[in-house]
Formats: sequence, structure tokens, C-alpha cells
Amino acid sequence: MNMRLKLAMAIIPLGIIIAAVPENTTRPYKLTAPQLLDEVKEGIQFVSTDEVADMLIQKDPSLQLIDVRDKDSYDKFHLPGAINIPLADLLSVENEDYLNQDVKMNVFYSNGTTSSNEAWMITRQLGYINNYVMQGGLNHYAETIMNPSAPASTSPDDEFARYDFRKGASAALGGGNLNAAAEDAPSAPKPTIKKRAKKKRVAGGC
Repeated sequence: MNMRLKLAMAIIPLGIIIAAVPENTTRPYKLTAPQLLDEVKEGIQFVSTDEVADMLIQKDPSLQLIDVRDKDSYDKFHLPGAINIPLADLLSVENEDYLNQDVKMNVFYSNGTTSSNEAWMITRQLGYINNYVMQGGLNHYAETIMNPSAPASTSPDDEFARYDFRKGASAALGGGNLNAAAEDAPSAPKPTIKKRAKKKRVAGGC
């Protein structure tokens, strides 16, 4: 695939997403489309399934998983500790304090990468920080963490080390079956987020 085609594949979805974001005056956009495109091309938003699994095993308090699928899909299965903010509700005022903060590392996920990447693009364009995307989504999580495949006998040592980690993570996080793991992942209440202090306006006039 040549570079021109890759660039087109990145620009077209980006344009559709940005065009679909409702106009608002209370939360002005912080990034231009070219600036956002530069970040998209660098892939700085992605967190691997291995990183997510490791943070779950370590019970890292800084991690906040955000499932952007609809409520029915979330209720059927979601990752441990994940909260549900459907993509359609992303711009609701009630969700702003979860998305626009500098305490938690928010990681969006969906079945694949498309919807979660859209969530990241929208929040990033609004200037929010600490929001990321689990690369490959739940499908890749199931493939790499829940049901890891053994490497070929001729694979390098780092492949075997990665496989050993994934086997251990699979055992620690429910292993093998997403439906079975769902029984151990009750719906998580949204955590209390301390609201950001609003900057006081400077009084004007003579």
C-alpha cells in the first residue's frame, strides 16, 4: 500500500468524524484538523492489549477503562472495572468530568478500533488529555490475552516471553472465554471525579 493511499485512508474517516461532531460554543475546539491528523498518523493514542492486561493485573489505580459500545453490549461483557460511556453520549455534559481530567489514564475500547478511535479524536480535538485507545479492541484482546497462540518453535526469545506473559494474564483475568470472564466483571459504577476548578474571569471596566 503506497503512502498516498495510506494518507487518504486516514484523512477520509477523520473528515467524516470531525464533520459529525456537533457545533458547540461552550467547549471550543483546541486542535485544527491538520494538527489532529498529525497525531493520528503518529499513532500516539494507542495502548496495547498487553499494557492494558498488565495494568489490570497490577490493579493500577490510574487506569480507567471506558467502554464506548452501547449499553446492551456492555452488559453482556466488559473488561474489569470498565465504565460505559456510549459513543453517542460522549459529548453529554454529565460525562465531561470523566473525559476532561488529568488524574486518570482513560483507555477507550470497543469491539474493534474504529469507535474507540472516534471517541479519542473527538476528545482530543476538544483539547482533552489522558485519553487513549486500546489497539485492536476487544477482538484483539480476546485473541492476544484471553486465548494467546503459542509461537513457532523457531520464534525469537522475546516472542516466548510475550506468550508466557499472556498465558499468565489469561489465567489471572479469567482466561479462555469472554462469556465466562463476563460473570466476574459486574457493571462498574462511575467513579467520583473531582471537578476541575473553573478559572475566575477578570473583572473589566474602568
